Amino acid sequence: MDAKAPITQDVMTIPRKLPDGPQNLIGLSRDQLRDALIAAGTSEKQAKMRASQIWQWIYHWGVRDFAQMTNLAKDYRAMLAETFVIAVPEVVTRQISEDGTRKYLCRIAGGHEVEVVYIPETDRGTLCISSQVGCTLTCSFCHTGTQKLVRNLTAAEIIGQVMLARDDLDEWPEPGAPTKQNRLLSNIVLMGMGEPLYNFESVRDAMKIAMDPHGIQLSRRRITLSTSGVVPEIARTAEEIGCQLAVSFHATTDEVRDRLVPINKRWNIETLLDALRVYPKVSNSERITFEYVMLDGINDSDNDARRLIKLIDGIPAKINLIPFNEWPGAPYKRSSNNRIRAFADIIYNAGYASPVRKPRGEDIMAACGQLKSATERARKSRAEIAADAGL
Repeated sequence: MDAKAPITQDVMTIPRKLPDGPQNLIGLSRDQLRDALIAAGTSEKQAKMRASQIWQWIYHWGVRDFAQMTNLAKDYRAMLAETFVIAVPEVVTRQISEDGTRKYLCRIAGGHEVEVVYIPETDRGTLCISSQVGCTLTCSFCHTGTQKLVRNLTAAEIIGQVMLARDDLDEWPEPGAPTKQNRLLSNIVLMGMGEPLYNFESVRDAMKIAMDPHGIQLSRRRITLSTSGVVPEIARTAEEIGCQLAVSFHATTDEVRDRLVPINKRWNIETLLDALRVYPKVSNSERITFEYVMLDGINDSDNDARRLIKLIDGIPAKINLIPFNEWPGAPYKRSSNNRIRAFADIIYNAGYASPVRKPRGEDIMAACGQLKSATERARKSRAEIAADAGL
């Protein structure tokens, strides 16, 4: 299919109209915040300064109560409280794995739910956030893909996931306190529920807030967006976000990838790789991460490894090998440790980093590919899922 063909989705992906009431300041860009203040009666001369002050209170200090914004006049704070809200998604449940991984079930507008996962490491802490309620891609190895897409998340709902995790980790700075040298939440990966590039504008706007130097202050190199291969939006990601890119690759032939990642039927391996060859030059990204889930007898042969090396030739890359995280009714099995090691050795000997991702949070269904909102836990049988996947 023509890579320039317009992207279309079911109308259910359009965000629902939010209830009438005070405007939420979360998710607004700096210019949008300034315009909102002017509409509320702030003079144009004062609006830029007031927007900067409020921005810092919200995104640097983590303040949700206008009364605490003490460098604003008392009557101005009262006006803000009457006109606006500072609201993030509600945490319904929080689970902590034996390995320290935290999974949050969050409720958003309309009563919908998404899952967010925080993964602590010795040298960093990574937050895996969602961009949609459910997913439209139906990748046959992914639990999230068995949940029908409900709608896109707004920029507020996306950046709100980062904020609620910082709340839980108690990571907002305190005035006068020494600056923490090592952040608990140091990295963001858009690898949760949904395809981020099918919700490009909201993802872009949320990540610009995360990267703002006067707020959460995350470097673009600490943000990784994972896509299954929405080719027309890859160039936009380089130009408008500039973050690190990961690709859910998972197969070395179109025949197998068509089954595992059905979007391949629209933008096949060759088309996808053509777009990826340009990405590091435009975004100044060091390299692209190829995510490759290891499925027993499906995509884990020595020949698959050798084909993968040939396919990515010339692309600055690392290969993340992901042992399949099984879920109830899954139609696949995890490759054996010996098979994964043999596959990794072939990749490594060809000059590519080939780390094997350690499964995290499996005991709370927080591992890669296992996310699915609690209200959508109705499980298909193994036979039904296998039939959907064409196996």
